Amino acid sequence: MRRTQRPVKRKRTAAGAVHSRLPEFPAARVREVLADLPRAVGYRLEVRPLRYRTQPHLQGLCDYESKTITVQVPEPFRPFRQRIPYRAQRIRARAARGNPFTFRWFYRDVLFRTKTEVIRFLYCHEYYHYYLHEVLGRKGSAETACDRYALQWFRHRGASGPAR
Repeated sequence: MRRTQRPVKRKRTAAGAVHSRLPEFPAARVREVLADLPRAVGYRLEVRPLRYRTQPHLQGLCDYESKTITVQVPEPFRPFRQRIPYRAQRIRARAARGNPFTFRWFYRDVLFRTKTEVIRFLYCHEYYHYYLHEVLGRKGSAETACDRYALQWFRHRGASGPAR
């Protein structure tokens, strides 16, 4: 008796709605920039300009209520450095003296040369908030963990890391 083989059903990942308010980054270009990064399934991505007063900085938001990831790109854009905290080590000597929450912070200075780097970094950071909250079911407020993930993966092309 010959069995007919059924086609293998592949799970499709939702492309997700992408909206951009930056004229040089339409939705299609944003999708292209983030093509090799994991998708936040069920979430909408918004790319907006960030009007700053004195100097450019990073700003993003992962809203669990409205299921939106917002990435804000500094306008006007110029290359800038940002100090990114990626680790904290508790200082035990001060804990013994009565201040249990004293930490030594470890930073990495990152030069953001292009808007593409800013978009990728902030998306990776906010994606990890989504991953912690929606996929792992943990609280999504682990800033240093999100920064570590973003630092590790935002400049890699073709590799999206373990959290897919």
